[in-house]
Amino acid sequence: MAPPSSEDRLSRLRGPIAPQAYTARKITALTANPGCARRAVLDAAGVDKNALAARVGFAARFGQSPFAISRGNAFEDLVKADGYAAMFTLLRAELDVPVHEAGVADLNTVGANTDLKLRAAETRRLLRRVAEGSDERLILDHPVLTLQVAGQSAYLEPDAVTHRIGGRFYIAEIKSFAAIDGQADPGKVAEAAKQAAVYVLALRQTLAALGLDASAAAAAVADQFLLICPKDFANHPYGRLVDLRQKLDAIEFQLGRLSRAEDLAALLPADATFDLTMGLDGKPARTGEELARALDHLDPAYNPACLDFCELAQYCRGQATTACEPARLGTSVRNELAGIDSTRTALRLIDAALDPDPTQAEIVERLRAADRLRSRRIGGAA
Repeated sequence: MAPPSSEDRLSRLRGPIAPQAYTARKITALTANPGCARRAVLDAAGVDKNALAARVGFAARFGQSPFAISRGNAFEDLVKADGYAAMFTLLRAELDVPVHEAGVADLNTVGANTDLKLRAAETRRLLRRVAEGSDERLILDHPVLTLQVAGQSAYLEPDAVTHRIGGRFYIAEIKSFAAIDGQADPGKVAEAAKQAAVYVLALRQTLAALGLDASAAAAAVADQFLLICPKDFANHPYGRLVDLRQKLDAIEFQLGRLSRAEDLAALLPADATFDLTMGLDGKPARTGEELARALDHLDPAYNPACLDFCELAQYCRGQATTACEPARLGTSVRNELAGIDSTRTALRLIDAALDPDPTQAEIVERLRAADRLRSRRIGGAA
């Protein structure tokens, strides 16, 4: 009998619940901490991390409100009304891009079918038509692009891909945060740019899969994206091009550092599971203790920044605190204490209660020097 495939293994980890798809937001979170085996496996298996965090007693404390989602959907509908008329206005008047009219291919469904693989195949078919030299003006509404992430194929949906303008496709992203007097919140713009960079990389990979060489595929997609958001305090669409070059370099580099999720999953015990289903009696099929034991077989890479984007950050922080891991105090402390497993160990080394090994000697000398300076400052203040 043939051994189970890596996809089967990841599917068994998740259990019978339908998988959660990769999103650009998930990928930017994953690349923000590429050393985290825990997140790599859970995202590849499509596990609902929000539900998992709640089940192990550390419910996530963030998420988008239903009101914000509703407002965002309403604004997107406004931009898309009358065949993306608002987008064409922005491309012409505010961005000085010579586009007058274009068709719109709605890729939210294909023949009333929402299957991602089918939509991705139709997206490739339409991209091929345009990329092979056709001058056809065609906006792709919610195309599905593929990107390799930790050895898995991620299916991603930008809001839109423009037809070729000056020989290049542009990613367009529609956001509900406002631009006041032409300035939007820098943090929100930066987050939108990270997501757009993921889409650009996915579009380039998709074009490469159609037969373009890597350099041609890169040149065919702009390293800017069109950000569309409400202007001032009204719902009038405003747009500008945002440079992505730094974001593209950073995310591409971090994607290359990710370990293959199936290799990490293979290290788990055969009975490990993240099955979140409920039994017929209304009780969870797996207890929180069982789920936590499975989680503990996957190495996290916690640092305080995880609290901003990862649903399991509270759980990982609790473990890091219990183990006195230097990383819980930030990446700078972790880097300064490289090779020292805990702050408890660091204190014993400073007090000479523990002898350093040769690899720790330089770090320990710096720690003891810092401790002497601290003691002098305290003594002088007294």
